[in-house]
Amino acid sequence: MPAGHPPDPSVVRIDGPWRHLDVHANGIRFHVVEADSADAAPATQRPLVILLHGFGSFWWSWRHQLRGLTGARVVAVDLRGYGGSDKPPRGYDGWTLAGDIAGLVRALGHHEATLVGHADGGLVCWATAVLHPRVVRAIAVVSSPHPVALRASVLRRRDQRSALLPSLLRYQVPMWPERALTRHNAEELERLVRSRASAKWVASEDFSETIGHLRRAFQIPSAAHSALEYQRWAVRSQLRGEGRRFLRSMRRPINVGVLHLRGDADPYVLADPVYRTQHYAPHGRYVSIAGAGHFGHEEAPEAVNEQLSRFLAQVYGPR
Repeated sequence: MPAGHPPDPSVVRIDGPWRHLDVHANGIRFHVVEADSADAAPATQRPLVILLHGFGSFWWSWRHQLRGLTGARVVAVDLRGYGGSDKPPRGYDGWTLAGDIAGLVRALGHHEATLVGHADGGLVCWATAVLHPRVVRAIAVVSSPHPVALRASVLRRRDQRSALLPSLLRYQVPMWPERALTRHNAEELERLVRSRASAKWVASEDFSETIGHLRRAFQIPSAAHSALEYQRWAVRSQLRGEGRRFLRSMRRPINVGVLHLRGDADPYVLADPVYRTQHYAPHGRYVSIAGAGHFGHEEAPEAVNEQLSRFLAQVYGPR
């Protein structure tokens, strides 16, 4: 990449035991990465598992799951506005994001899928399960409490408020957060990830490789702005009727299988909102990942893959 030029979206097409696809759904084009499989069955005859990344990331955050989950059709998606996917000026609200995933399930040739999401990607899992229940077989989320539970925890707990609100509120002003997060080769994005991760992962080669990919992907034109629009809608909608309607919708019962994984050293999503999530998904399974911070699927991939594999076996039966 020449000095002074922003990276091209092609930088996210990283080689590995997977293939890169462009899939059109809900009016835009998504970059989708599908894991190679030794299963001889056609892809549409295998259970579909869709992996949804969190803030500031892209499909690469699921590299360990693309390599480690078997017996299903496993795909990781660059969410709307990220990586190699289209970056439209709007559509970063809960309803549209849920519609994106419902559309992707159908565009991939399936009637339903199990959704796995981290942080913002987990919010999309919760929203899709409530708003499009027919296309969701089950959800598994990493450090992503039910949105109503998280809101209650922020309102009632000083520790969760202190962990979550400073960055969220900084992101509400126009233009400045985009510049702050992308200047100096996205140095601030790395600082943010380091502050929420375990020291063990930060010291690893895996982290060094990953943070390089993240910093490049975040500097793709419009990617930082799109990422921040998720955060802006989450806050600003609270002051508008659409936010209240969304939260009312999210109070509907979750009737699918739920697995919640949280690193026990996560400084960003604390234990309280996960505890409150049990009110909305009392049948769910809640697992603490020892020694992991906010990025459990990257920091402790073996433990997370074991939990996800067990969950998928319960959802679909042994394969």
